[in-house]
Amino acid sequence: MNAIDSYLTPDGRTIGAPVMEMKNITLRFGGVVAIKDISFDIREGEIRAIIGPNGAGKSSMLNVMNGFYHPQEGEVHFRGEKRGPMRPHQIAHQGIARTFQNIALFKGMSTLDNIMTGRLTHMKTGMLSQIKWWGAAQREETANRELVEKIIDFLEIQTIRKTPVGRLPYGLQKRVELGRALAAEPKLLLLDEPMAGMNVEEKEDMSRFILDVNDEFGTTIALIEHDMGVVMDIADRVVVMDYGKKIGDGTPEEVRTNQDVIDAYLGVAHD
Repeated sequence: MNAIDSYLTPDGRTIGAPVMEMKNITLRFGGVVAIKDISFDIREGEIRAIIGPNGAGKSSMLNVMNGFYHPQEGEVHFRGEKRGPMRPHQIAHQGIARTFQNIALFKGMSTLDNIMTGRLTHMKTGMLSQIKWWGAAQREETANRELVEKIIDFLEIQTIRKTPVGRLPYGLQKRVELGRALAAEPKLLLLDEPMAGMNVEEKEDMSRFILDVNDEFGTTIALIEHDMGVVMDIADRVVVMDYGKKIGDGTPEEVRTNQDVIDAYLGVAHD
């Protein structure tokens, strides 16, 4: 498949040209090589999973993708353009949003206000207008609140919209964090272990929301996840890392039967 091809998934979704391309990425921390010469792409409309054992370099790769780390070698291309070193707010304005492995919410603020912070890159009026809350600033905030309320309805968290998130159970906090990322209306959504620490029911709910975000909003998603059952169920393609190297890349079925992946990560014995 070349860079301009698109294809249909078995469930009828269209997967388009690459949104992001990682080309020969190498990342070092002093003498430690966290990522070594890895290349892969993320295509428009797909759910792309990055898996591997602990210490494989997955979170480092996600930090390269969202611009927090800049690799010593290789190139990152986003929507067809090479990307140099950028600040976090520039990455957000490009249309990239993420959640974190460790929840990063404002614990004293309500669910609604936390999700509203995801709209900051879409707020154009000045501070004085916002303080006075009149004219364009009032119309802007009203429009932003309407969108946030739709996200709250979508994630089925209406009953906790005014609850400080610090009082919420872990699974609901994860859902609020997803809502904040969605409020930015990202072109590419990065999820760092979105189901870590969840029970079976919470994982099922989060899997459903990830699939619905991809299907209903058309959002391209890249995620790191340790639960192999979840990855195999929801991902269109999977890239596998081990000790900073790429050892597999393909559909879930291709990865499932890749002997290097089995030896390094799945631990399934072969005859």
